[in-house]
Amino acid sequence: MSNVIPFKKPKASEKHQGKTLCRSGFHKWKPDGGTRFDVKQGKLVTVFRCTRCGATETRLT
Repeated sequence: MSNVIPFKKPKASEKHQGKTLCRSGFHKWKPDGGTRFDVKQGKLVTVFRCTRCGATETRLT
């Protein structure tokens, strides 16, 4: 048998699932990649990426 492809249009709730929290400022941050060192400030730079919307944020530690 072949693969069955759904042809129905996705609902608005399915299309925007999980993005309402991010719009309100409640992201789900996970570290993305390795940690770099900022020579000028002398601190570690960690890049975080939101798992829901894909936004990025950098934090100094």
